Parts: sequence; structure tokens; C-alpha cells
Amino acid sequence: MTQSHPTSAAEPDVACPVPMETLGAIYRADEYDLPELLEAIQPLKRAQLAAYLYGKSHMHQLGLKVARACSREDLVRVAGEIGSVIHGQAHLPPPKPAAVQEPGNKPGQKKISLGGQKKETPKISLGGSAAKGRSFDW
Repeated sequence: MTQSHPTSAAEPDVACPVPMETLGAIYRADEYDLPELLEAIQPLKRAQLAAYLYGKSHMHQLGLKVARACSREDLVRVAGEIGSVIHGQAHLPPPKPAAVQEPGNKPGQKKISLGGQKKETPKISLGGSAAKGRSFDW
């Protein structure tokens, strides 16, 4: 049985608020070029794009980046209460980097030593009044 595969590009998503060429440029843009590309998009279209991208699991982080270039009011206008959530998430401080760990150790894992622990040796007292304060290591 022969199966055919399309050879043309993917069909544009009708829900996407910007042309596919613009979306592709935004997707490929680095952190320096992205603000310039987003400035060229009208504020409400930019908010629609942020909500659109946020709703796509593989574009979620890009949606948050676009949302940073939007006002809260515009996001709420185009996406309702979700727009407020998107705005809030877009402006959260970045997470702190994880502590550097030794290779092979997992977070919360105790370090294991094969050398054992140093045990305190019991002290022996000979008793009597003359031996007060004197003790001998075992």
C-alpha cells in the first residue's frame, strides 16, 4: 500500500492573527530582533498573537514573550480573564537557577560515604576520689 505525503507547506491556521510569514519571523527571531518585530504589529493584533501562541503547547513560552510587549488592558480586551493571567505570567521574575550539584546526585539525595562515621570511644573511669576528673580512653 502506497501512502502519499503532502509536499507543499502546511496550510495556514485561520485562527492565527498574523500572516504565516510574520509568525515565522517571530518564531525565528532572537532576543534582540523580537522587540523590533513586535513593535511593527498593532497593539490589539499583538495581544491576539500573544493569546494565540499562549494557547499552543509548543508555543507557550513564545506567547509569554509576545505578551511582555503587550499592555494588560489589551490582553484583557482580546482574551478576557485569561489575558490577565497571561500578563501576570509574562511578568513573573525568572526562576532562580538550581544549585550546582555533583554529578550523579539528585536533588534531596543524601551523600553516602563508604568510609563510615567516626565513633566516639567510651571513656573508662577507675572510680574513687583520686580518679575524679581522670578518665582513660578505651
